[in-house]
Amino acid sequence: MSRIGKKAVTVPKGVTAEIDGKTVSVKGPKGQLSFVLNDLVLASKDEDGSIKIDPVDDSKPARSAWGMSRTMVSNLVQGVTNGFEKKLEISGVGYRAAVQGKNLQLALGYSHDVLYPIPSDVQIACPKPTEITVTGIDAQRVGQVAAQIREYRPPEPYKGKGVKYAGEQIVRKEGKKK
Repeated sequence: MSRIGKKAVTVPKGVTAEIDGKTVSVKGPKGQLSFVLNDLVLASKDEDGSIKIDPVDDSKPARSAWGMSRTMVSNLVQGVTNGFEKKLEISGVGYRAAVQGKNLQLALGYSHDVLYPIPSDVQIACPKPTEITVTGIDAQRVGQVAAQIREYRPPEPYKGKGVKYAGEQIVRKEGKKK
């Protein structure tokens, strides 16, 4: 049995959750999100207001979708209450970032600055020139935007220069020997 799937998703005060067939909609102080469940799982509300996810049968595909569906519903609730955040760090001489209007301007060692248009459902801030903070209510969108920014200059293994996630360990290689 799925250890994650067995747990019910608690809905905190100030958040309303509705189940309409296969669609779970959650509305909270930060916004509204919805998720369409797989055909292999069923959603129901308990008497205390929490959401319970159950597989339709005991088949392997249904049990595989069970835990993932519960996590997706949990992410909806967490997103509309607290939101999600990813931090990126920039290391390298002259590498920096700045928010200018609706664009993120990145100086990453190219002959030109990279302009990344900020999506409307995500907020990007630069508390320092070498830090980027991506926040939003949708976990998938926050992760996707952070990955797209990191893709402009991934960290290289010799000096560690580039854009990396905060706390990411870069496996370093030894340089040439004489």
